[in-house]
Amino acid sequence: MELRVIDKTDTELEIEIGGEDHTFMNVLKGALLETESVAAATYDVNPEQSGGQTDPILTVKTDGDDPLDALEAAVGRVKEKTSNFRDAFATAA
Repeated sequence: MELRVIDKTDTELEIEIGGEDHTFMNVLKGALLETESVAAATYDVNPEQSGGQTDPILTVKTDGDDPLDALEAAVGRVKEKTSNFRDAFATAA
């Protein structure tokens, strides 16, 4: 996975996430939307200006917090959910 910051302000982040698809991006977007300081989170895999398929571009807007902090919190939540699922699956098997 390659990350490239396209634009960052105090409350907005636009980052390209190389090598990922809708599966990962939907999970990440969902975790971001569960983050208290996140006002909006979305991604696009085919920006109009690209002329075709691109790596996903994630956009995060916060209500005043640093968007990188919000992204870090969301990633932590994804890791926790994944670990919990793995444990539940191992118990059920």
